[in-house]
Amino acid sequence: MKPLIKKLVESYGPSGHEEQIREIIRSEIKGLADYVTIDPLGNLIAVYKKKAKSGKKVMLAAHMDEIGLIVSHIDAKGFASFVPVGGVRPLTCIGGRVRFANDVIGVIGVHERRDSNGVPTLDDLFIDTGATSPDTSPVKVGDAAGFFRPLEEIGDRLVAKSMDDRISCAVMIEVMRQLKRTPHEVQFVFTVQEEIGTRGATTSAFGLDPEVAFSIDVTATGDTPKGHRMEVALGNGAAIKVRDAGMISDPRLVTLLEQRASEAKVKSQREVLQGGSTDARAIQVVRAGVPSGCVSIPCRYVHSPSEMVDMRDVNAAVSLLVQTLEKPIDL
Repeated sequence: MKPLIKKLVESYGPSGHEEQIREIIRSEIKGLADYVTIDPLGNLIAVYKKKAKSGKKVMLAAHMDEIGLIVSHIDAKGFASFVPVGGVRPLTCIGGRVRFANDVIGVIGVHERRDSNGVPTLDDLFIDTGATSPDTSPVKVGDAAGFFRPLEEIGDRLVAKSMDDRISCAVMIEVMRQLKRTPHEVQFVFTVQEEIGTRGATTSAFGLDPEVAFSIDVTATGDTPKGHRMEVALGNGAAIKVRDAGMISDPRLVTLLEQRASEAKVKSQREVLQGGSTDARAIQVVRAGVPSGCVSIPCRYVHSPSEMVDMRDVNAAVSLLVQTLEKPIDL
């Protein structure tokens, strides 16, 4: 999966600007589904038609957008001010690099401040594209940028920008490749605009009207010095979400995922996340309600340019989802 992961995480696609990453994913899943479509908001939907009367309409959602920046002003010397797209934090920006849709690279700098020891705000930052005036600027107000950083391997760990949530897109593609039989109609949805309010999941779930849903997303870990007080750790397997700040997983699906993990001898761990949520938050309240759960990929340094995952957890997530989809889902 590593060449696929590298291609996905290094690609451009801030929320609302997913065209490039969508085309890459569409080329990767060509021929794998019974039909593929793009809905009006831009979600990429690939469907395996129902194989048995006992099967259910099962939706899997992984978002293909990433956090980023939008230029809001260009000053007389060509430096660009910006506003965030999603959960961008100033401390992870300074000295970072960004890339625009036209492949222009910019460096994030920080204004001189009276209190140099204080935490800067986004208003203290700017993008340097090498311009010397608004006329020589290669970008304009309204242009969006994503962070720019190559993937690196550190043993079993991979480090890159936009592991959130391209690693889950890679998981879903691999599930499509490995899933040889299923009684269900499986709706694989690569969603847009998750980082700014799970918008793509809302519209696609309304259109598809699934009976069961699983989001696939990254989750924070509690395995760093003085980190979050949570049990999730890199290398301990796929995380089965119980709760996050936006949703409570259907307990029946938590039990089902744990049973499937046990049957397949797939390493797993329970996840209770204090802050943040996933596409499942939106899906579970669509129409009359959808029983929803989430398979998470443990990830250190979420919403930074150097997010870290463990390939053993990634492979565990693939195996768990394949095992779950191959068998009946009785609720």
